[in-house]
Amino acid sequence: MLTLGRIAERKAVVGVVGMGYVGLPLALTFAEEGFRVIGYDIDEAKAEALNAGKTYIKHIPSARIKDAVKKGLLEGTADFSRIPESDALLVCVPTPLDDHLQPDLSFITGTSEQIAPYLQKGQLVVLESSSFPGTTEEIMRPVLEKHSGLLAHKDFYLAYSPEREDPNNPKYNTKNIPKVVGANSKRSLGLAKAIYDAVIDQTVPVSSAEAAEATKIFENAFRSVNIALVNELKVILDAMGIDVWEVIRAASTKPFGFMPFYPGPGLGGHCIPIDPFYLTYKAQEFEMPTRFIELAGEINTSMPRWVVGKVMEALNDRKKALNGSRVLILGMAYKKNVDDMRESPALRLIELLEEKGAKVDYHDPYIPKIPPTRRYKFDKESVPLSAENIAKYDVVLIATDHDSLDYARVVAHAKLVIDTRNATVNVKQGREKIVKA
Repeated sequence: MLTLGRIAERKAVVGVVGMGYVGLPLALTFAEEGFRVIGYDIDEAKAEALNAGKTYIKHIPSARIKDAVKKGLLEGTADFSRIPESDALLVCVPTPLDDHLQPDLSFITGTSEQIAPYLQKGQLVVLESSSFPGTTEEIMRPVLEKHSGLLAHKDFYLAYSPEREDPNNPKYNTKNIPKVVGANSKRSLGLAKAIYDAVIDQTVPVSSAEAAEATKIFENAFRSVNIALVNELKVILDAMGIDVWEVIRAASTKPFGFMPFYPGPGLGGHCIPIDPFYLTYKAQEFEMPTRFIELAGEINTSMPRWVVGKVMEALNDRKKALNGSRVLILGMAYKKNVDDMRESPALRLIELLEEKGAKVDYHDPYIPKIPPTRRYKFDKESVPLSAENIAKYDVVLIATDHDSLDYARVVAHAKLVIDTRNATVNVKQGREKIVKA
């Protein structure tokens, strides 16, 4: 049973369900603060890696895992019958969209069905997965109650606390990012706040699980709308012959009333391209339109096609067709310096380019092979970025601006460079070969 005393004395056992990009750093944060942590995951390979002290996420060093395992504070398991060993269960599973941009809550419901038969009186369950307001109480709670025979907020405690991970951010990490916590009973909120208070620098309690869920959706809708604005501005300014990156840089000197957002070849990651559509879905229940969110989604999802159009124009200016051309994409990750490919716009770029008859390869120092995703099944491996290899391609398309790549060298040996990230801003030689997109 979870109590405030067990939390204060570091005797509470913390279970993290889903040991991916959110769950693993969360588990390590608790372990490094002296809590015993059990990491549950249906992927036995992850559990085995954890117990061997090995990482499977680039920006999380094996040394952190090995140290926690050596101290007996972290172990991985694929055996959900061990759920009773944990006092608190923090659920960090994916919440993707289906092919029709509808919420796919199968991971939440499936995980709840796995947990429920082993749920004990006095345990705390906290959902961290991003979803629409009402998911915790309307979707997760009935499944837990049905399969456990226990009542939420009476027999067991239930709360919501949205993850705010930004992989490989050098300034912000799990510990120093404020943690929003919401629950629909005083006791559930108190226990959830206490467990996070023990390891997070600042917690932000709100009145309900629904308010906490809405907070996460609002954060990412805000980013999606503003990124869409700058993507639309990019297209307009490009037609005018104006560099949008120069305009953003100049506008950023205003000390008030402006926050810079940056364009790109589309949106990627596990939050911004997805979460706003969860709010759109829920708003339909109340017959409320979500015009900004839907328009932002249209603009952002149109960016890969616009980039391919720029590739075609640039080749055409050089009296060459895209059909039959060789294209090298630099960067498959959704953001620089990580090995995370979730919702990466580079995948859509490959699809569109190959539909036009291009022969596409890629280079990414952190992704040696493209794994199968829910939508794409590309059989491609990263090619070497030698001078000779670069020169073989008709176009080098920069989709992700990893810091480890030498862009001056790329430009020097490439026939044509399409830069969607302003990665070549400091390249002096060969600028006539660079096209911003």
